[in-house]
Amino acid sequence: MPSPVRALTYADAGVDIDAGDRLVDIIRPLARRTRRPEIVAGVGGFAALARLPRGYREPLLVTCTDGVGTKLRVAFALDRHDTIGIDLVAMSVNDLLTIGAEPLLFLDYFATGRLDVLRGAALVRGIVRGCRQAGCSLVGGETAEMPSFYPDGEYDVAGFAVGVVERRRVIDGTRIRPGDALIGLPSSGLHSNGFALARHVLLTRAKLRLDRPAPGLRGTLGDELLRPTRIYVRTVRELLAAAPRGAVRGMAHITGGGVPGNLPRVLPAGCRAVVRRGSWRVPPIFPLIERLGKVPRVEMDRTFNHGIGFVLVVEASRAERVLAHLRRRRTGARRIGVVERGARGLDYVDRDA
Repeated sequence: MPSPVRALTYADAGVDIDAGDRLVDIIRPLARRTRRPEIVAGVGGFAALARLPRGYREPLLVTCTDGVGTKLRVAFALDRHDTIGIDLVAMSVNDLLTIGAEPLLFLDYFATGRLDVLRGAALVRGIVRGCRQAGCSLVGGETAEMPSFYPDGEYDVAGFAVGVVERRRVIDGTRIRPGDALIGLPSSGLHSNGFALARHVLLTRAKLRLDRPAPGLRGTLGDELLRPTRIYVRTVRELLAAAPRGAVRGMAHITGGGVPGNLPRVLPAGCRAVVRRGSWRVPPIFPLIERLGKVPRVEMDRTFNHGIGFVLVVEASRAERVLAHLRRRRTGARRIGVVERGARGLDYVDRDA
């Protein structure tokens, strides 16, 4: 007689429900560290509940979503996942910040072929660190185990943020005028953009090793590439609270597209940004990519942040006061240019021009 067919389980098909439960057990106490007083119900249910913060008269909800992109390839190669969660939070909360919003809630979506609890926990610890830096609560998310969909050891992540802003305090760039100053806040490096080009130049063409130092860099190339995206929430919200109302007229988060692709998005018609090269320190990773890849300057400009992660457009008469505030807090802020009359867009000029 033929042998009886063994009954199959979900685990036989590649989905480990018990591993998912273990990850949730790890996430729940971590998420509590980010809990704001407005949270009614968070991790564990089908949905989260939250009140709006006190003090808002006409609150507007603000939403953003983003991922980390091919920076994940570096994390996979090194099997290091503790900073990717910071990147994930940063990409959304820095976007919320550009209109003056206060980040409230964050959720993540984590999809993988086979759930590795330790790897997932490392990712979530990074998300918690990012949420604490941004002052928002991790209230839930989704873990999807998808056998045969992702190679072993790989995953994808997406982040979703909700914030709030008072209607009369929305900063949308409509008040920007010629003569306004451009103030740049430094990036920590590549952040989470341009990694397809960076990896092609550094790893494929130049054949550098992630576990070895690279020319002009401190530490290993892997350390540099996994340096997490800077979160600007506390710096900028402290500034908005301290500066005269209306002093900051526009803000741009410098992500894919660089300064030319992002700063003009906040400019009204008839205003053009003029940015002075050499007015800030460019981290060495950028000239290294440019030199080893023979990448044209215009391509560098529209791919990478070049050391500027966030730009403030400030009323000219208040620019020095804003800079003084930022310098006292050792933010590394620099005046990098000016708004001029012209077609909406951006020009670079030499520093002494």
